[in-house]
Amino acid sequence: MKLLAICLGRPEKLPGKSFKTGIYKSAVNAAVMIDNLGLVGDAVCNTKHHGGEDQAILLEGSLTLDWWAAELGRDLPPGTFGENLIVEGLDNRDVAAGDRFYIGEVVLEASCARSPCNTFAVKMGDPTFVKTYKNGGRPGIYCRVIKSGMVSPGDPVRREPYAGERVTIAEMLAAVGKNLSDVEKARFLAAPIGSRWRPTFEN
Repeated sequence: MKLLAICLGRPEKLPGKSFKTGIYKSAVNAAVMIDNLGLVGDAVCNTKHHGGEDQAILLEGSLTLDWWAAELGRDLPPGTFGENLIVEGLDNRDVAAGDRFYIGEVVLEASCARSPCNTFAVKMGDPTFVKTYKNGGRPGIYCRVIKSGMVSPGDPVRREPYAGERVTIAEMLAAVGKNLSDVEKARFLAAPIGSRWRPTFEN
């Protein structure tokens, strides 16, 4: 696998809205620094729901984006989903919390699923897209940064699966709003999932 694209965003207003968002991203053909809060120079406007150490990087697999392009019947240039990194040959459904991605000197760890919001729906020009995205069963992968450093388009990527019991990123999003058994809750909470997601499975 390799790093297919690095995408940065700047604060922009959504159509018909007064607030700004960092979801509008585009690919850059240059090396970019990743620190503990993500890509240096990338805009994060709504820090209540986005960013932070457990959601520092939003990663997408190229196989997943290809599936979405076919499903939606449209091209999806890098950054369309507001992602930071695209990994060639990766299917999001194969990734679990705790899986690590080695990109040059950088180490990322999958922490939680991307939960679709109304901002995403507006960006996609489809008011029903939150439901469409959830039903697709291929959520984007938020990662925490284990080791900072520089990354460049074309860098080799190595994925190391989590050694413990696997809770896939797709499972996390699918579990929202469902009545989980105590055993299922315990399995989710035993995995290294992001702090914003833990209350979902604690209650």
